[in-house]
Amino acid sequence: MRRRYTLWAVLFLLAVYWMVPAGAVAAADMKPLIFDEANLLSPEERNELNAMANEYGAKRETDFMILTVNSVPNDDYELWTENFYDEYAPGYDKPHGNTVILTMVMSARDGTRNVHLEGYYKAEKYLDSGRLTKIRSKITPDLSNGDYKQAFEKYIKTAHRYMGFEPGVNPDNVLFNIWFQLGSAAAIGAIAVGIMAYRSGGRVTVNRRTYEDASTSGIMDHQDRYIRTTTTKRKIERNTGGGSGGGGGGGVTKGGHSHSSSSGKF
Repeated sequence: MRRRYTLWAVLFLLAVYWMVPAGAVAAADMKPLIFDEANLLSPEERNELNAMANEYGAKRETDFMILTVNSVPNDDYELWTENFYDEYAPGYDKPHGNTVILTMVMSARDGTRNVHLEGYYKAEKYLDSGRLTKIRSKITPDLSNGDYKQAFEKYIKTAHRYMGFEPGVNPDNVLFNIWFQLGSAAAIGAIAVGIMAYRSGGRVTVNRRTYEDASTSGIMDHQDRYIRTTTTKRKIERNTGGGSGGGGGGGVTKGGHSHSSSSGKF
């Protein structure tokens, strides 16, 4: 009797498991990484971005977060983001762990809109302030046009791609572009085939010496004439101009967590 009861219990649990949609099970395992207090996204867009952030973040063992707010105290979005990290304690591997945060402030007191990025721990190493500035420059046009979902997708994908390169390397170097690599390989292959095709016709062994009589040939006259040498001096100008309206660097939260950063307006 006990065996029959156990069998029925197992069958019942299996039936419940099969009846629950796989998406619901997966959704329960996902972290909330999108905090859209400014209501820039629809519920569907938030869910899609949250799923993407979880998926790409797992590959880099880093939480990719997005925070949108209408305003922050004293317009200090860097301090506000640091306080969020201290209090919320995000991190893929542990509380206060690997995290990159994109913060958007929609209504500053001067009427501007600001975007700010910070990278912690592994993200600070692989997404230093220079790389964060590159990401910001890539998404700013979409933010300015109000294409927020597209900008956030680009932020997640670019941050994920940049973290695949060792620190100190320019991830936008054309040599790392897959199409450039394929094109270079095709060009090298075409050159190699051309050389082989050229040589397959045999070498020409007849030259001017074939019909030249060395006993009656010689140089009749030789003359070198020096004209003049001209030297021109040119002053090299130094570039003292500023940046593109943004800033970066990094800092340390009140809780003692170091981070890279980049910020600007859109």
